[in-house]
Amino acid sequence: MPLQRQAILLAALWWGGITALSFLAVPLLFASLGSPAVAGPVAAKVFSLQCRAGLVLGLALLLILRRWRGEATAIAPAALTTMGFVLFAMLLALLQEFGVAQNIVTARASGGNLRLWHAVGSVMVLGQWLCAGVVLWRVSGASGGGNQAR
Repeated sequence: MPLQRQAILLAALWWGGITALSFLAVPLLFASLGSPAVAGPVAAKVFSLQCRAGLVLGLALLLILRRWRGEATAIAPAALTTMGFVLFAMLLALLQEFGVAQNIVTARASGGNLRLWHAVGSVMVLGQWLCAGVVLWRVSGASGGGNQAR
């Protein structure tokens, strides 16, 4: 399978996974389970799974983009910019998983500012979604460059 197709598949899985889990499954959990006390821990597990999947998919994309960059084609300079979006999304996922998620748990237990930490987590998920969307756009060549990862 050519590198571009691999990159498109991984980027589509990443963006689609964030879309399905964050914007469909988690709201459905809260609507279906009724109680935030019941839905919250399940949603936390979904977000943790999403984080880990994003890190694996992001790492795989970085390896593919690194190979593109090493081929000395027209794609090489553009791959660096795309790699930056992948790395930023991965950084957001790590911060969400190991920073924000812990603060949400602490705020829930201690009566801290739960609303603030949920907002920060939501912004981080939105940031990951946007970065994954940009990566998908760039590797698919939809930005006008044919098969270039602009």
